[in-house]
Amino acid sequence: MNLAIDVGNTKTKIGFFSEDRLEFTKTFESLSELNQFLDSKEINSAIISSVNIPYEDLLKKISILDKPILLSNKTPLPFENKYKSETIGLDRIAAVAGAQTLYPNENTLIIDLGTCITYEVLEDNSIYHGGAISPGLYMRFKSMHNFTARLPLVEPESISTYIADNTKDAMQSGVVFGIQAEIGAYIQEVKRKYSPLKTIITGGDAKFFESKIKEPIFAIPELVLLGLNAILRYNASL
Repeated sequence: MNLAIDVGNTKTKIGFFSEDRLEFTKTFESLSELNQFLDSKEINSAIISSVNIPYEDLLKKISILDKPILLSNKTPLPFENKYKSETIGLDRIAAVAGAQTLYPNENTLIIDLGTCITYEVLEDNSIYHGGAISPGLYMRFKSMHNFTARLPLVEPESISTYIADNTKDAMQSGVVFGIQAEIGAYIQEVKRKYSPLKTIITGGDAKFFESKIKEPIFAIPELVLLGLNAILRYNASL
């Protein structure tokens, strides 16, 4: 089995693959818990992506792995990367690889609704052009609370009216409908240049917005893991 490990800002998610088929996923709160879990598993090859912990520290905590691929901006990719900054998030690279392997030869927009909202544009000839980054759902609520004297910290809730008659609902309306409008406008702008277009949403807040996006979309929660496995298999073929 191949193993893909996605080390995020708060949790670590893994996926076991048989070739390109995802067989099993699990989420861990700590790396020591993950290392203990992997101790009894047969692993042919592995790939790790980390957005916040240096690989040197990771490998000390996940000692069971033998020479995994450590995803970086130098790792060979199954698509052409036109992004100019070397600081691109590794989860963004993996999400693009996941889209490319699911929908080869199609124009694809990948929207990852996580701590930040990221937009990635993959052209049908497997060229990644880049995209956009904006504050995510919780970040917007926390920012309003942290940078004002009187606005409360509220949890995201669905809301049915744009015009709110109290502060809490006004914040819900501004954030939730604001993100919906942002997503809709971005899809339309990308469609002007890349059409027909497939749109994928993923990330922790994808479920919250899945029914709120009016454009046709494909919700794929495990997109980053699928992409990591695609990169792993691509490197094995070189």
